[in-house]
Amino acid sequence: MAISIKISKTSQSRIHLCDFENIEFGKIFSDHMFRVDYEDGKWQNPQILPYGPIEISPALSAIHYGQSIFEGMKAFKNPAGEAQLFRPIDNINRLNKSAVRMGMPEIPEELFLGGLKQLVAIDKDWIPTKEGSALYVRPFMFATDDYVGVRSSINYTFMIFCCPVNSYYPKPIKVKVEKKYVRASAGMAGYAKAAGNYGISMLPTAEAKKEGYDQIIWTDGRTHENVEESGTTNLFFVMEDKLILTPRIDGNILEGITRASCIHLLKEEGYEIQERDISVKEIIEATKANKLTDAFGTGTAAIIAKIAAIGFEGTDYFLPEAESRKVSNWLYNTIYQIQTGKIADQNNWVMPVE
Repeated sequence: MAISIKISKTSQSRIHLCDFENIEFGKIFSDHMFRVDYEDGKWQNPQILPYGPIEISPALSAIHYGQSIFEGMKAFKNPAGEAQLFRPIDNINRLNKSAVRMGMPEIPEELFLGGLKQLVAIDKDWIPTKEGSALYVRPFMFATDDYVGVRSSINYTFMIFCCPVNSYYPKPIKVKVEKKYVRASAGMAGYAKAAGNYGISMLPTAEAKKEGYDQIIWTDGRTHENVEESGTTNLFFVMEDKLILTPRIDGNILEGITRASCIHLLKEEGYEIQERDISVKEIIEATKANKLTDAFGTGTAAIIAKIAAIGFEGTDYFLPEAESRKVSNWLYNTIYQIQTGKIADQNNWVMPVE
């Protein structure tokens, strides 16, 4: 079913103000945004309009009670200069899974995809082509009732905006194993991309950064014995360049789309993958014995974030130099080349915009 979207283009593009060689992640936004509102029990009035502030009430339900979810995805240009998306249907499905968990309405696939593709097509010139760059796309939904009362909102807004970005982590990162704070536990909403899941990470991450770390590794909320995910990525650990471990999907961690892509590619390449509980002790002992040959995070923003060192109980355990990492280097190059159309997409992950 074709979706009719009202389009109001900006009278003056801001693209000339963007230095595509030096972009600070998440600070520069393209010319337009997509918006559709959920009122009277249905999604209505989809429109693309110039990027800019939106008017909200001080009593906005999302501010007071946290009904706010989002996604992260990217658009790229292939060698012919055509815009394309990477696994957008998976993002739609995950956003709707988050919506259900947070008591919010699901958004129809054709509405999400129709707005997304038209928005990216209109702002196609904002897609950077520098190595490691992309147009980051942020779909999000929030409750819009003008009401202070603890209940699910009746009204919602779904929007998408875009920003050109360079690499999220330009160099390997130091991470600290977090054993004080808890991100999620059984029965909570750890698998949802809910804003609150990121809000509760701000203090622990800030404390870790004061100690010289870039990110934290969350551990399970019951015992703090098993690793779960990083603040911005899913986690992978490589034993002697052969066995690859990643925490199992148990409701506490995000079902990463880049994570799923990595698992698929690694299995195709013949690697042994184990999705299971992984103890902090196992990782530290493997590092001490020089058996941990690679460790990295996966996510839309970073694609692959190589881990340089793991901090645990006051000691930093260093991993091999980034240039020697067989698995993470291969994964990054493979995924990025699929995303940018430089190698064949054998899994139908790439969706043309035009």
